[in-house]
Amino acid sequence: MSIAAISGPTAYWYLARGTGVVSLLLLTASVVIGILNSERYAAPRWPRFAVDRIHRDISLLVLAVLVVHIVTSVLDSFAPITLLDGVIPFVSAYRPVWLGLGALAFDVLLAVAITSMLRRRIGFRAWRLVHWAAYASWPVAVVHGLGTGTDAVRSWSLVITVLCTGATVGAVLARVLRAATEPGSGRGLWLAMAGATPLALAAFVVIGPLAPHWARRAGTPVSVLHKAHPVSTVAAVPASSSAPASTAAKDSIPTSFNAHLSGTVAEVQAPGGALVDLVMHATGPIRGEMRVRMAGAPLAGGGLSMAGSQVQLTAVGLHSVLVGQIISLQGTQFDARVRNSTGTSLTLHASVNIDNSNNTVTGTLNASPS
Repeated sequence: MSIAAISGPTAYWYLARGTGVVSLLLLTASVVIGILNSERYAAPRWPRFAVDRIHRDISLLVLAVLVVHIVTSVLDSFAPITLLDGVIPFVSAYRPVWLGLGALAFDVLLAVAITSMLRRRIGFRAWRLVHWAAYASWPVAVVHGLGTGTDAVRSWSLVITVLCTGATVGAVLARVLRAATEPGSGRGLWLAMAGATPLALAAFVVIGPLAPHWARRAGTPVSVLHKAHPVSTVAAVPASSSAPASTAAKDSIPTSFNAHLSGTVAEVQAPGGALVDLVMHATGPIRGEMRVRMAGAPLAGGGLSMAGSQVQLTAVGLHSVLVGQIISLQGTQFDARVRNSTGTSLTLHASVNIDNSNNTVTGTLNASPS
C-alpha cells in the first residue's frame, strides 16, 4: 500500500501540547518572581532593576508562547477551534468553559503587557490594578490546562501542575510571612487563599479530568469524541477480546451489505516503524464511519509490513462500535473481523484506492456475517 507521509496536523497537535506546558511553566516563574520581588527579595548581586527586567522578559515570553499555542491549536484539525475562540472567552464549540478560561487568562496577560507600555500615560495606580490581575490569571490558566488539555491526566502532567502549584503557594506564603508585621497586610486572607487553592485544584482534578467520561462532560462535540490523534504505539484489538453479547436490543444494520468508502489517509513515523491511519465515510445501505489504523515497518518499494492493526466501524443502527483487527492484507485490499457488545459480528472486505497527491482514499466495503 503506497501512502504519502504527512505530518502537519500531528505536528500542530504536539506543538500545541508542548507550548501549553511551557506557557504554564513560564507563567508560574513570572508569578513567583513578581510575588517575591514585591518584598525586595533581590540579593545584592541581583539588584531590583535586574529582577524587574527578568520578570518583564519572562512575562513577554509567556505571551509569545501563548500566541504559538493558540495558533497551533487552531491549525490542528482535531478540534473545531478558531482564532476568535482563543481571544473571546466562552464562545467556542469545543469545551467552551475550559477553553474560555484559557482565552480569559490570555486576555488578562495581554492587557498587562499593553498597560505596561502605556504606564506613564495611564498612571501608576491604574497600571498597578491591571498588573495585579495577572496573578489571578495563574489559577485560571491552571484550570484551563486541566479542563482542556489532552495530557491533563498523565502522571508527568500532574507532576508539573503540582510543582507549579507548590512554587506559587510557597511564594505567597513567603510574602505573607515577610509582610506579617505590616499594617493592613491581609495576612489571614492570603493564608486562606494559599491553602484553598491547592485543595480546590485537587478536588477539581478528582471530580473532573480523572472522573469517567470527562471529555463528554467537558463539552466536547460528538463529532470530536470519535476522533483520535496518532499515538506512539498501537495495540491490536482481537475480535475475541470484545465484550460478550448482552441482552440489549440488537443492531438494526444489515449483516450483509456493500458500501462506498471515501476519506483521508495519513502516515506518521513512530519509534520502530510507522502508523497509517485511514478515516473513511461509508455510504450506501449503511451510513457511518470506518477507521483503520495499521502499525508496522515501511517497505523499501512502498507499502507497510504490518505488525498490528485496529479497525472500528460506527454506523446508524449500531448500538455500540464494531471493533476488531485486520486478518488479511494484500496490496490495497484487506479483510477484517469486527464485533461489538450486542453480539453483532461481521467480516469486512475492503478494497481501496489511494491518491498520494492529496492523501485521499476511495473504495468499496463488503460485509458478511462472521
